[in-house]
Amino acid sequence: MSLFKIAFSVCAICMATCLPLLNPSPCEAEVDLKRDALGEKGMVAAATPQASEIGVEILKKGGNAVDAAVAVGFALGVLEPNASGLGGGGFMMIHLAKTNKTVFLDFREKAPQKAKADMYELGGNDLPLNNANKLGALSVAVPGEVAGLLTALGQYGVMSRQEVMAPAIKRAKQGVKVTPVMAGLMTKYYDTLLSCPSTASIYLDEELPKMPGDTIKNPDLAKTLELISQKGRDAFYKGPLAQKIVEFMKKQGGIISLEDLADYRVRQRQPVKGTYRGYEILSAAPPSSGGTHVIELLNIMENSDLKKMGPDNPLTWHLWAEAMKLVYADRARYSGDADFAKVPLNGLLSKAYAGELFKRIDRKKTAEKPEPGDPWKYESASTTHYSVMDSQGNMVAVTKTLNFFFGSGLTVPGTGILLNDEMADFDFKPGQANSIAPGKRPLSSMSPTLILKDGKSVACLGSPGGKRIITTVALIISNLLDHGMDLQAAINAPRICQYHQGPLKFEKRLPKDVQEKLRQMGHELEEKGAYDLYFGGAQGVSFDRKAAGLHGAADPRRDGRALGF
Repeated sequence: MSLFKIAFSVCAICMATCLPLLNPSPCEAEVDLKRDALGEKGMVAAATPQASEIGVEILKKGGNAVDAAVAVGFALGVLEPNASGLGGGGFMMIHLAKTNKTVFLDFREKAPQKAKADMYELGGNDLPLNNANKLGALSVAVPGEVAGLLTALGQYGVMSRQEVMAPAIKRAKQGVKVTPVMAGLMTKYYDTLLSCPSTASIYLDEELPKMPGDTIKNPDLAKTLELISQKGRDAFYKGPLAQKIVEFMKKQGGIISLEDLADYRVRQRQPVKGTYRGYEILSAAPPSSGGTHVIELLNIMENSDLKKMGPDNPLTWHLWAEAMKLVYADRARYSGDADFAKVPLNGLLSKAYAGELFKRIDRKKTAEKPEPGDPWKYESASTTHYSVMDSQGNMVAVTKTLNFFFGSGLTVPGTGILLNDEMADFDFKPGQANSIAPGKRPLSSMSPTLILKDGKSVACLGSPGGKRIITTVALIISNLLDHGMDLQAAINAPRICQYHQGPLKFEKRLPKDVQEKLRQMGHELEEKGAYDLYFGGAQGVSFDRKAAGLHGAADPRRDGRALGF
């Protein structure tokens, strides 16, 4: 790289932190808060406006909510490649209104057969050397996205692969314009993109971060999508394309084999179920910890009269923070892939257990580091999200990911496929519920969630954001059901997150008097931006039975927008 390029690169990185234009989290004055839409026949809320347009196109052509969700899923891998794609995986919640059936599809990535609990060499800080679980070939788990989306289409859709994949192929051929949010992420993850020549050739411009308005061109991805549309899942998991993935992995020091790809299977699981203020809550089951702990958090908070207290009451935020601590302590202790580890699922979902945890909260001061509870005695027997609903009340909520933005940084040459770094979601030490094992799916916080009332569709929602997904989804549900906000207001509202240790992270829009009162209660506060990408990018759709209409809403913290007709 020339001295000029080096200097320009340094300037670009500086600009990303200094200029609002390139900052992934928008400043308060720049935020477009009106991301919602109304419709009667169909609604899509996705992480980019173009993806929402594609979903609406499919609905207008006679597709159902699942067809639209699959089309949006493939399109987002093109339009928002930093967050998800063919090299990743995810979860899908489907509610079929006619039969009142709810399905949870788990197409989470899984560890290769050669993976071991102690596969990473640890350094002096007791962490994997060279971030090997986050970057490069040993961070890659077996992808599940293609299998997941095509399974949903085959079982619950009414359109063909060619019909639902055509919009994604078209956008891949045309190229994608870089948004300010994406430009900021490209600069922030510059080293990741630069680490692999086949990745740099797509997402960098002569080894420099792309700027807003530039175009990402990935013709190889268009060819890969065309191949999948013609030949189905076997085009990805078997044959020449699978061979390319495996050969590249081997060359890079990875361990994914042809057998790993050929043996990948989507799991259809029972969603976790709970209630909140008389509404039914259905969400993702293990290996996601998300749905379980969303319901656990809501169960704890149901013991307080949040409606009477109001959303700006310091006590309201204090109770949320203390409940979050208890939930994250339980998550760290008990959660893992239930196919490999015993998870006290019924205990964690128990209202009696939540009541016991609520009694541990001191209403006047914060607990320093709460210990996990004992749910066993109550036991019996980076990322994107989008939501789709049609006029029949069918709902689909999908959260899918590459894990960290731009995943492992590795793009398989000649395919355009950017690979995940999901091995980072395992505990890298043996003996834990979430330790690495061959064929195991890593713990996730993804929480695509459905809300029903008396068996009728009310809303579908979810968010990216790592472990913050749990708190984001719970806060939005509370804003809807406790404070009577519409869906866009519920998504726009300030957010906090409090892990079981460390500072309480909050958006600086939280009222100053609330901040001061929380400090007096002993909370250590860490301020984030007004609408901070740290807290995800929720997308949702609700059904207003009085108006007989659909309301879609998208998060101003990302590029999303809802569209309906």
